[in-house]
Amino acid sequence: MDGARGARPRAAVIHEAWQRLDGVAALSGAHGGPLSRTVKLILDPLVIRPLQHPLCAPTVLTPDGAVLLTSLILASGDVLRATARWFEVLKKERRRLRITDGHPQDRYFQRCFELATGGTAPEPATAERVLRELHGATEGRTTGALRDHLADPATAARLRARLDTAWSGRETAAGTVPAPGVPGLITAVLDGARAEPDPLAELARLRAGTATGRTLADPERVPPARRLGLTGRPVPGKPRLTDGAVSFGPPLDRTVHERVFTTLRSSTDRSVLPPLPRLVTEEIDRSCAPWGLTDETLRVAAAIGEQLALGLRPLTAGPEATAGPAPTAAQRAVEARWRREAYVLRARRLLLRPDAGGAPPDDPLHRIADELRRPWQGYLRRLWARLHGRDVRRAPVTAPEELWDLLDGVARSVILDHRARVRQALTVRTAVEA
Repeated sequence: MDGARGARPRAAVIHEAWQRLDGVAALSGAHGGPLSRTVKLILDPLVIRPLQHPLCAPTVLTPDGAVLLTSLILASGDVLRATARWFEVLKKERRRLRITDGHPQDRYFQRCFELATGGTAPEPATAERVLRELHGATEGRTTGALRDHLADPATAARLRARLDTAWSGRETAAGTVPAPGVPGLITAVLDGARAEPDPLAELARLRAGTATGRTLADPERVPPARRLGLTGRPVPGKPRLTDGAVSFGPPLDRTVHERVFTTLRSSTDRSVLPPLPRLVTEEIDRSCAPWGLTDETLRVAAAIGEQLALGLRPLTAGPEATAGPAPTAAQRAVEARWRREAYVLRARRLLLRPDAGGAPPDDPLHRIADELRRPWQGYLRRLWARLHGRDVRRAPVTAPEELWDLLDGVARSVILDHRARVRQALTVRTAVEA
């Protein structure tokens, strides 16, 4: 009981410890606590290290965990102050060099910590060298170059003609008969059973280029892509080349510009990407393919992920859990992890008794609870992003175990995202109440 009474929200402990540091304003937010990227890119992976310090990992910390987490942050005060100074110098040099590509926090935070840990003093000459290293490997693969490439009238006309041709070709492939063996592959992945033919051989054959994904994974099938959260339209239409803005709507509604923009922004090493003109033409072909993917194994992975996600009911327990088809082994494994989360348990109470729990209607848990009623939407959007990244890098799925790791990893990613949002809400609430 005493331990329960002494428990503290992890986000609040981080916030209070951070406020005891001086000289870290460049890494801080408006409320005086660390920026969300500071926590994500510096504190969690480089300072707190939850895997090495399990007491610091839970959303709600025991008294011992709170003391340990605070001590880890305070002990790194000198390095964090140096990191903040490095970040300020890099930003100043970035402006001087007129670099506009990439988000400074995403690109520089961890490099600044590395420099601070090595004891290198922040100074402009070293900062310029670091920036040229970070941005020099892009070789023209920048968001600015992408914008200029698509703004050229002759180039845009040629690309729109290719887009029309690719979309017309997509329509003619809709009647292909699925390859045999895919139902066995689905059973092997979702139920953990061995199937005939061997799933590994089936994946190898799919990689060689059958048409299974074109029918099994066609987003115009029932259930429609709109229900899956992949489009805001009744049926996905032909993608546009660009609309002059980057808005990041549902995956299948994005322009070619937005898809390539996302690829560039998320890539840690752009030198491994194709040259920009080829990157754009490949994305045109990809955007017109079923699921917006060209590799057959990745389309099948998307279809299996659809079946997995549509069976998830993380807010359902007891007699309600037995309604409908029996869950597969994979669905049971994912749901078990989800239901252990404290925020899921509270979300269930909010749905069962909306007036209970003391949470106001604008509490983030209400929004998360609403999302958990349709967990397949967040799951499939994140799965699509990962499959798209693999498609760009030409990294097919080559084994059932690899496919399961991918599907399971997406579920973990959604859970971690929900945790982060709850922590952020607790941090803001703590700052307001202080």
